[in-house]
Amino acid sequence: MSDLRAMMELAAEGEDVLEEFKQEILRVEREAQHIEIRMLLSGEHDISNAIVTIHPGAGGTESQDWAEMLVRMYLRWSERAGYQTEMLDYQQGDEAGIKSVTFLVKGEYAYGNLSAESGVHRLVRISPFDAAARRHTSFASVFVYPEIDDKIEVQIDEKDLRIDTYRSSGAGGQHVNVTDSAVRITHIPSGIVVSCQNERSQIRNRDMARKILRARLYEFELEKKRKELQTVEDSKLDIGWGSQIRSYVLHPYRMVKDHRTKCETSNTDRVLDGDIDEFIYQYLIHRGVRRRATVLK
Repeated sequence: MSDLRAMMELAAEGEDVLEEFKQEILRVEREAQHIEIRMLLSGEHDISNAIVTIHPGAGGTESQDWAEMLVRMYLRWSERAGYQTEMLDYQQGDEAGIKSVTFLVKGEYAYGNLSAESGVHRLVRISPFDAAARRHTSFASVFVYPEIDDKIEVQIDEKDLRIDTYRSSGAGGQHVNVTDSAVRITHIPSGIVVSCQNERSQIRNRDMARKILRARLYEFELEKKRKELQTVEDSKLDIGWGSQIRSYVLHPYRMVKDHRTKCETSNTDRVLDGDIDEFIYQYLIHRGVRRRATVLK
């Protein structure tokens, strides 16, 4: 802002700083948009790396070629955004294109940004594979989900534990322990209860019970992670071939239009070369409005 004020002062003095002034305004606008996007990316997994899977729809070579065009678009976007990519699975098409592709996009907020792209993408063009040069419509599905870290640290807070001791219920005879050496530990937040009475001393039973509890809590956290992934995976069911989120028309006119936000452009070449920032930005605003409306209900 101080640069803008300095330019305004120079302009008042008769200096020709119009072009510099325009460039500085654009820079400030981009910076403001960047801050706004960070505010919109407030979901639990938005900061995560993204795993992207692309499948062609029905239509054979035509759709497989379209799916490969989408792969290139996202790889180019990732490169421009400063993200690293790693190909995880690549199944080549029979004649051209791809049958299936999965790749990882690594970097902060990769998932938050690319989550805007989950859905069915529709292409209308003159087919390069049709000798009669007819117009074809092709579909491909894009699914994006977060890379969830499977490194789980099990931390046990003493105030979350209730420890009870009781007399072991052995088989009898001289080996029956007449002291309260058996230990039962209840982890209050999760409701997990473990006990140990095999050792002769209470200290050893307590230590063993803690080991069992740690293992049980680790499995408990793993199950939570599996459920999180399943919740994201289940959202695939909402993606049907009749519910395209974006159309890319190359003939008889040129237009890319997002059906959720109504954002559109006639510069199809730039979009297919990875310039999809405006579509992502408009979707994040659209999603933010919908979330606020849900909270207010």
